[in-house]
Amino acid sequence: MLLMIDNYDSFTYNLVQYFGELGADVQVYRNDKITIAEIEQLNPEQIVISPGPCTPNEAGISLE
Repeated sequence: MLLMIDNYDSFTYNLVQYFGELGADVQVYRNDKITIAEIEQLNPEQIVISPGPCTPNEAGISLE
């Protein structure tokens, strides 16, 4: 499973669609709706951090 961290960027779902076309099982979580512990429980094979956000103040889990 590929975990996509969505930084509230409009390009995120273009990437999700592309990874899906390549055969990836993609799960998307917003950067402020998942914790490190939850990520560990999901045990993803890959993690992709989407483009965005406006400033680091809006980056949520992406900075951890």
